[in-house]
This record gives sequence, C-alpha cells and structure tokens, in this order.
Amino acid sequence: MLGGKPLLVVDGGAPKTVAVGDTWKGVKVVSTAGDQAVLEVGGRRQTLRVGESPGNFGGGPARPGGSRIVLSASSGGHFTSEGSINGRAAMFMVDTGATLVGLGATDAERLGIDYKAGQPVRMSTANGVVMGWQVKLPSVRLGDVEVREVDAVVGSGSMPYVLLGNSFLGRFSMRRDNEQMVLERRY
Repeated sequence: MLGGKPLLVVDGGAPKTVAVGDTWKGVKVVSTAGDQAVLEVGGRRQTLRVGESPGNFGGGPARPGGSRIVLSASSGGHFTSEGSINGRAAMFMVDTGATLVGLGATDAERLGIDYKAGQPVRMSTANGVVMGWQVKLPSVRLGDVEVREVDAVVGSGSMPYVLLGNSFLGRFSMRRDNEQMVLERRY
C-alpha cells in the first residue's frame, strides 16, 4: 500500500499503484482500508492484505513453484520487485554484485528473522567493513516463484530494499531484453 493506493503486480508485470475505482490490466480496485484492498476481476472479488500470498482469480489455487520471473527496469535502471520472505511482504532490488541476499536489521525484525542467532560475519560494502549475521531464509518468493533455503546476510543498519544477491539469482539463468530482466529457474 502506498498511501491509500495498492501497489499491484499483475501476471508478473511491473508494479503499479492504482487508485480506488480505477482498473489496470483487468484488475479493479474496489476499496482499501489500512493494509488491505478489495480487488475485482471478471466480477469476482477478493480481499488481499499486505504480506499475504499473491491473489489468484483464475479459479484454482495459486501456482506454487513457478519457474520464470520477469522484472522491469525502474526509471533509474534498477530492477525492483515486490515479493515476500517467509510469507511477509518485502521490496527487492536485484544486485548481481552481492554474494548473498542482503537486508537490514530493521527489515529482518519486521520479517520475524532471528538474525542475532545467525553466524556473525564481517561484510565488505561500498561504505567499508561492517558487522552482520549470516542466516538461512526458509522462503523467498517473487510472483509465483518460491526459492527455499536461501543464504542471506543481515547488516546492522537499515536499507531501502532487500538486495537480491547471487544466493538467490544463482538458481536462475538470467537475461536482459531491453528494459526487462528475465530469470528462468535452473533445474
């Protein structure tokens, strides 16, 4: 939710904020309240709450274990995406220079990660050497693609995004087509 507008990701496309009463890619925003939104597709309504699994209007259960992620570049050229860690909402940014998925202590606490039980490590960053904790994330999800048991590092500070490093990206083949990045799961 951004203000009173939900941030929608439809069929793995780019995130878009949509006002109440407006429709985008066939999804109408009926109403919002706090951390939830009522959406309508083809006459069917569903209430979604921030941090829950993605909604599905197709009639069957949401497809777990998908194999393809398509990300669109932001105006600054970065590839970002909403997703979840352990079923809780997170905003990711692709960082091919990061060895592990990286997040700040503030996000780790919000996501319920007991990072201080992890292995203490020293991390080399663009801002110098800092202390952190290496942990294993049971679940990292973007769209219908879930990756389990992902190595991550939690830094003591806060960060604007969860960095999607090579402990996640290495499980995919990656290609860039103009302003889109396509990740295909390796098997």
